[in-house]
This record gives sequence, structure tokens and C-alpha cells, in this order.
Amino acid sequence: MTGNSDFDTYRLSEDHEAIREAVRAVAEDKIAPYAAAVDEEARYPQEAHDALVASDFFAPHVSEEYGGVGADALATCIVIEEVARACASSSLIPAVNKLGSMPLVLAANEDVKKRYLTPLAAGETTFSYGLSEREAGSDTAAMRCKAVRDGDDWVLSGQKSWITNAGVSNFYTVLAVTDPDGPRGNNITAFVLEKGDEGFTFGEKERKLGIKGSPTRELHFDACRIPGDRVVGEVGAGLKIALKTLDHTRVTIGAQAVGIAQGALDHALAYVKERQQFGKRVAEFQGIQFMLADMAMTLEAARQLMYVAAAKSERDDADLPFFGAAAKAYASDVAMQVTTDAVQLLGGAGYTRDFPLERMMRDAKITQIYEGTNQIQRIVMARQLLKG
Repeated sequence: MTGNSDFDTYRLSEDHEAIREAVRAVAEDKIAPYAAAVDEEARYPQEAHDALVASDFFAPHVSEEYGGVGADALATCIVIEEVARACASSSLIPAVNKLGSMPLVLAANEDVKKRYLTPLAAGETTFSYGLSEREAGSDTAAMRCKAVRDGDDWVLSGQKSWITNAGVSNFYTVLAVTDPDGPRGNNITAFVLEKGDEGFTFGEKERKLGIKGSPTRELHFDACRIPGDRVVGEVGAGLKIALKTLDHTRVTIGAQAVGIAQGALDHALAYVKERQQFGKRVAEFQGIQFMLADMAMTLEAARQLMYVAAAKSERDDADLPFFGAAAKAYASDVAMQVTTDAVQLLGGAGYTRDFPLERMMRDAKITQIYEGTNQIQRIVMARQLLKG
């Protein structure tokens, strides 16, 4: 095709490519060297945290008016992708900072935005997101955590489960039922909780298969009193805000999945080009070449779908719910397949901790589960199709 067609416009800008180059340098220099130890010791990746703050990749989505760099949704996904290529646990820092603060970006008043987005942009705290509960995972409207109005204050009681970076973050967007007798889905409100709030405590760290460097804990609220000026958006609109948030942030899980898969493919390629069997390099066997081709093909399809979804997130397109769900579901399935194949390509070596492939395979699994299981993503997609 020639001329100024619509197809000419689909190309990453020079700015996006420059961001990729800068993040990749930070990830290779300051994050990758600690990834194995972070996984082995199940410790928070403080080195990555500090490097991301120093390079302005910590919460890149926060707009300039709150002291952020104002990266668009695609640039933010590139940051997450490149960090995940080196260490999935570390990529959850920018990803969850967006997840936790997105309800504020979408719905909070100016005072709440200024108060909480400014320190986030400055790298003073991570920002977590409290939606799921033990008995309300995929069925978010069934949550039991409640907030009761008391004068100008609200008093929260209940718990939240599977909260990423819990205990590290100072700020938490928490969803709670504020009208128990109200219509399901329209009786939930979003609040900002602070780590030091009286009656707000944490459960023990979960012992997990992967992303071991990112602490996952329960949040517990025991008559936790917070001032009324911490409501995010309208009272009763919390679930709508939460689901709108996920439309945008599912794309970041797609980015994380793409990054993990790319890291695994990179290591597998390097290995098969060096390893020799039957007198020639393993990479020269056609069976191996077919595996590599399939890995690269599905990975690139996932990447392009994720980038399109990120562009739709930036524009807040009407079809974002479909594309966000599709990017998350497809990229995470691809990440699981690519990392599994990468382990296979290394043979026995792939199964050992001497190489990062087994870690990447374990890390990839969560991308099929959190921010809505891939079964839920398919429900979201089907609803969008049927609505049309």
C-alpha cells in the first residue's frame, strides 16, 4: 500500500522506542541481576523499586499536573513489558501503581487526586488496590467488606484478599459496601486507605508459586475509621469505577505477560544457538526451529494486540472492554505456552534454577489468573460481542 493510509499511523513513535531503550537499560543493569535472589528469598525487589524511582519509571502514568511524567497508556505498557522481561515481580511495581491509583485518575475530586497522586509520582509510596475477598473473587458484587457512615467519617469492617504489594504500599484504594439493602452493584463505594489508619492491619504473606518478590497479603479492617474526604468518586459508584479501572489495567497484565514471554524466548534462543547435540547446534534441528517460530509468532501477535488495546485505553474507546480482556487473556495464555516451551528447549537445564526459565514459567501462570481469570475475560468479551 502506498500513500497516506490509516496503516501508516500504526507505528510506535520515536518517543515510545526511546522509552523502551531507556527502560531496557535500567532493567538489564539494575533489575535483572537481582531477579533470581528476589525469587529465591521471596523478598521485595527494593533494588528495582529504587531504580524505577530514579529513572521516572515508577508510576509513569501519573500526569504532569501532579508531578508525574504523564506517560500515555502505551508508554506505560512498554515500561511494564521491559521490566517483566527481566523480572516479573519488579514489573508489578509500575503495574500496581497504575491499578491502585486508576480509580482516582478516573473518578476522584481534585483534592483527593492532588493529595495522593503527588506522592505517588514522587516515588514516595506504592499504591495498592483492594477489590477481591475470600468469597468474592470473580463475583466482585458479592463483597462483604462494609463501610458505615458515622458523622463525617466512615467506619470500615471486613477484609480483602490477594492484595499485591500489601504492607509495602502506604495507600490503598478499597471497595466496600455502603448500602447493604441497595441494588447489587450500585451499593459499593471506593475509598483511599492509608497504611497507618487505626484498625487497618495485614495478614501473613501468601506463599506463592511465582512472583515471589511481590508481597501478597490480606487487608483487615476492624472498625477502621477514616475521614469522609477519602471517598473516591460518588458514593455508590464504587463498583462501576472498579470495573472501569480493570478495563484499563488489564492491558498492563497483557504487557507483563508479553515481557515474561520475551525474556523466556531470549534465553531459549541464546541457549539453543550454543548447545550442541549429535555434532551440531541444537538450533539447526528443524523441530527446534518450528518451536521457536511458533513461540515468536504467537508472542508477536500478543504484543500487537496488547499495543492496540493500550492505544484504545489511552483514547478510552468504546470497545476497550473487549480489547483489554482480549489482550490480557491472549497474552497470558501465550506467556504460559512460550515459557513452558522455553523450559522444554533447555531440556534438563531448563528445569533447574541455574537458568531463569523455570522462574519465568512459574511467574507466567499468575497472568492467567489475576485481574480477572481468563475465563472471566472470555465472559467480558462475549458480553461485548452480544451487546453489539
